[in-house]
Amino acid sequence: MHKPDNIFANPMESVEDFKFDEAVADVFPDMIQRSVPGYQTIVHTIGELASRYVKTATRVYDLGCSLGAASLSVARGTANTPCDIIAVDASQAMTEGCERRIKSFSLPNPITVQCDLAQNTNITNASMVVMNFTLQFIQPELRLDLLKQIYAGLNPGGILVLSEKISHETLQGNELLIDLHHQFKRDNGYSELEVSQKRAALENVMLTDSFSQHDQRLREAGFSDVVMWYKCYNFMSLVAIKGDATDA
Repeated sequence: MHKPDNIFANPMESVEDFKFDEAVADVFPDMIQRSVPGYQTIVHTIGELASRYVKTATRVYDLGCSLGAASLSVARGTANTPCDIIAVDASQAMTEGCERRIKSFSLPNPITVQCDLAQNTNITNASMVVMNFTLQFIQPELRLDLLKQIYAGLNPGGILVLSEKISHETLQGNELLIDLHHQFKRDNGYSELEVSQKRAALENVMLTDSFSQHDQRLREAGFSDVVMWYKCYNFMSLVAIKGDATDA
């Protein structure tokens, strides 16, 4: 059983900025399941995409791996395709938890865990890169350079799986999506206080883009196609494809 997320259950005199510290790592599986609609579908589909796109003797990078859910899905999806999986997270609490979790499974492909910033990761010979709700925590001015770095490290025909919380283009539409998401959290047992305090904690550290901003940035980085395959409320996941050398 996962520990229940009650980090924001009690009133706080002042709400500090959200951090991926030991307290969050301790309850993260419960937190993400109750906060992100379709999270299990996204993680499962990352494995399906890995089975389709990952090539033998290439690398897969999971940037912002948290406790390794996406990396484990990739490992299972590539059971018949020998490859190296590199799981990277800037939080020591997360990488330590990820290593403990990985050791409890017998995996067909090894997962190497690194504690570092996504933008410090040297990406080479990659057939797949995953950023599962990671880019939104990176300063906006650094996002394009990181995507260019990922694109350069991907082999032709490789993919970036990018999952993000997004904003809508209009104020009215954005408020609707926020309201629906907050109701989703209430339906999963979070109180009004928890919803409010967590929103305040994330306000300065999770800066969201619209889908059109993501699409434009990915194409500027060089990706030939951007496919949104999942969306629920203000959460989406997409596949950005690096064209083959023969593509016009």
